[in-house]
Amino acid sequence: MSRIKPVVMIGLMGSGKTTSGRLVAEALGLPFTDSDQYLRDRHGATSAPIAAREGKEALHRYEAEHVLESLAGPPQVVAAAASTLEHPQVRAALRAAFVVWVDAPDEVLAERMRTSDHRPDYDPATMRARRERFFREVADLVCDVGTLSPEQVRDEVLRRMGLPETGRD
Repeated sequence: MSRIKPVVMIGLMGSGKTTSGRLVAEALGLPFTDSDQYLRDRHGATSAPIAAREGKEALHRYEAEHVLESLAGPPQVVAAAASTLEHPQVRAALRAAFVVWVDAPDEVLAERMRTSDHRPDYDPATMRARRERFFREVADLVCDVGTLSPEQVRDEVLRRMGLPETGRD
C-alpha cells in the first residue's frame, strides 16, 4: 500500500471526520488516527480539559503536532482538528496528502454538537469565518455531509483517488 498517499480528513466539529475517516482507513487498509485519541494518549485528556488546564494555544500546538507526526510516518488516515490548518507548517505538510474537507451547513454542525460537552461554546459560523480560507486552500475534495452519508464520503474518496468502490457497503 506504499503507493497510497496519506488521507487527511478536515472540517469543523460535528462534520464527521472520525466516522468517515475510519471508513476510509478500513477501505484502504491503512491505520487510522484522530486528534481526540492522540490527545488522550499523549496528553491525558481531550480538548476541552486541555484548553482549560493549559490554554487554547497549547491545545492547538498539540493538535498540530498530531498531524505533523502522523504525516511524517507511513501512510495512514488522519482526522485532523480544524485548528491545525492555522499553522503554515501543517498546511505545507498537507501537500503530500489527499485532503478531504467534510463540511455541512452551520445549522447542521451546530445541531450535531448541541448535546456534546466536547466544546460547549462551539459556534460553527465563527469557526468557519476563521478557518474556511485554509480549508479551501488545502482540500483536494469537498464532501457535503449534510447530504452525504459517511459511506458515501468513503466511496467518493476512493473514486477520487482512482480506487475501486466495489464490495463496499
